[in-house]
Amino acid sequence: MKNTSFKSSLFATFLLIFTLNPFKIFSQSNISDEVNSIHGNFQVDAQYYNPDSLIGAPKVPEKMLSNAFGNINYQRGKFSAGVRYEAYNNVMQGFDQRYKGQGVVNRFARYQDNLLDITVGNIYEQFGSGLIFRTYYEPGLLYDNSLDGIRVISNPYKGFTFKGLVGRQRSFFTLGQGIVRGFDGEVNINEALDSLAAKIKTKVILGGSFVSKFQPDQDPAYNLPENVGAYGGRINIIREGFNFYGEYVMKENDPSNDNKAVANGKTIYSYKNGEALFLSTSYATKGLSFLLQGKRIDNFGFRSDRDAGLQNLLINYLPATTKQHTYLMPAYNPYATQPRGEIGLLAEIQYKFQKGTALGGKYGTEITLNYSQANGLKHIGVNDTNSTMQLYKTNYNEVGEQYYHDFFIEINKKFTKQLKGTFMYANQFYNKNIVQFGSPNAGYNNIISNIGVVDITYKYKSNSAIRFETQCLFRDNSDTLNLGSWATAMVEWTPNTHFFVAVLDQYNYGNPVDNLKLHYFLVSAGYTSGPHRISMSYGKQRAGIFCVGGVCRNVPASNGFAISITSSF
Repeated sequence: MKNTSFKSSLFATFLLIFTLNPFKIFSQSNISDEVNSIHGNFQVDAQYYNPDSLIGAPKVPEKMLSNAFGNINYQRGKFSAGVRYEAYNNVMQGFDQRYKGQGVVNRFARYQDNLLDITVGNIYEQFGSGLIFRTYYEPGLLYDNSLDGIRVISNPYKGFTFKGLVGRQRSFFTLGQGIVRGFDGEVNINEALDSLAAKIKTKVILGGSFVSKFQPDQDPAYNLPENVGAYGGRINIIREGFNFYGEYVMKENDPSNDNKAVANGKTIYSYKNGEALFLSTSYATKGLSFLLQGKRIDNFGFRSDRDAGLQNLLINYLPATTKQHTYLMPAYNPYATQPRGEIGLLAEIQYKFQKGTALGGKYGTEITLNYSQANGLKHIGVNDTNSTMQLYKTNYNEVGEQYYHDFFIEINKKFTKQLKGTFMYANQFYNKNIVQFGSPNAGYNNIISNIGVVDITYKYKSNSAIRFETQCLFRDNSDTLNLGSWATAMVEWTPNTHFFVAVLDQYNYGNPVDNLKLHYFLVSAGYTSGPHRISMSYGKQRAGIFCVGGVCRNVPASNGFAISITSSF
């Protein structure tokens, strides 16, 4: 592991501080504003794998794989510090195998007062919506692009916030090659001008960011830029229930693995500048809310290592303008943002029919309508004397090939004090060639799905309930590459606040191959007590794609026993 001396020294410092203050941590302080605490959380996920050739579950040599991590954070007054230990022995199926290993991979020390907020070590930060810079941790995806370096935040005057940072990003159990440097400034106009705070109800926040990366050019065949900068601005307007947010960023030419192509055995990079635009408008009042979002992305993959791929070493985050479903069948084909180029739109309206009305009934009825769509950009070639540069232009008024659409209507209805239900219909279009493989020539047909969901919960005692859920996904059953239609059914019993038991069956009844019309049975149970939770399951899991916040990973088919333990303190 690289940089082990620095990691070890900082970890030792943290332990020394902890050791020298064993009694003060839990004692009452004489300083009224001083906080003394230790808190953290742990999680262990493990699975025993059985090979199953029918569903495509591979043989796992170790039989059992596990992912585990633990965070311990300490705070005393204006000082705080923390460490996270991770162990993947070996990493579970469906996660990047380069996570194999264990060690202290996250540690930080932070000091805050009224003027300065200084952090050294691993940093999680976001500028604006994240279009230009966002580092975060998502254990469900094993995603961590934290910045290992130094961050300074300052509030020199009321309403003004400035941030500066520099460092290198985490790359599995080491660090990426590139150096990331960033600056962000934000001003809340109403807070800065005290006279406006009371007189004007409209709140205006302005911000601007600059982020650059440095990576040496060691390619003998191409002249690659070593410094790549991105810059942009944003505005947020808030008035009562109305909220408007807009952000635009540009990036200098950045030939990389994200935008390269191969033609006649030769690699062709794109030297075109990148840009991204994100707009969001929402309004909420009693019983009614709407959301309208749009984005346009053009050649805006941004990583600290030009050769990285998948989810590794991403500097920024491209917000999803599609619904992240929680039900199995609507989430069967989730959409992943395409950094090479995309135009996205989402519109949602939610209305609650009030109690006592014809449609509201005794308890009211909530209806949600949502439509989202993503298309590619239409590329227009330009005169290019150098065929290795892949230059093109795009127009804002021209739209390319459709990648995805999702329309759904969802009704939430409480019938009695004991009975409530959720009902959904969805229609989806999925361009599998582009979304999953990034190429129009991957050989798959577009998928059109019609989906129905019925979810009924009966609460027969104050802390006891039984839930019935059924879902159907209808699509072309003659398409041998896309597995045809599915149906699922689940019964979940919660006898009290601590226990639950569930039985799930996913049935691929529409598979074009008769002997692959399989049932995927899964039995699960769990126990919860305060901050502690233990869950177990046994059965089959179909292959698919799992997404959180627009970041996705492939999940292979599996057959076996799984256990998950989470705890916090």
